Amino acid sequence: MTNAPTSSRCGPATSAASAASTDRRDSTVLSLRMDSVLFDRLSQHAAKRGMSVQDYVVRTLIRDDFDERFKTAVDETERFYGPSA
Repeated sequence: MTNAPTSSRCGPATSAASAASTDRRDSTVLSLRMDSVLFDRLSQHAAKRGMSVQDYVVRTLIRDDFDERFKTAVDETERFYGPSA
């Protein structure tokens, strides 16, 4: 069962956006409260890419998670084989 998360504006000082995991087999809703200036910047970035704010935030989190996992793998490889020349 998947929920259709939404992005919405909550007020002048804060805004909320919902993001869901892109894995449709098991998704979780994450509700965020952020400053309206940040929300506006995210809206602009998303609009440039033809995306919703929700999709833009999820894509950014996925990319950041990949970067973290890749760095961990490189660090573990260097510990196992030693630093590269």
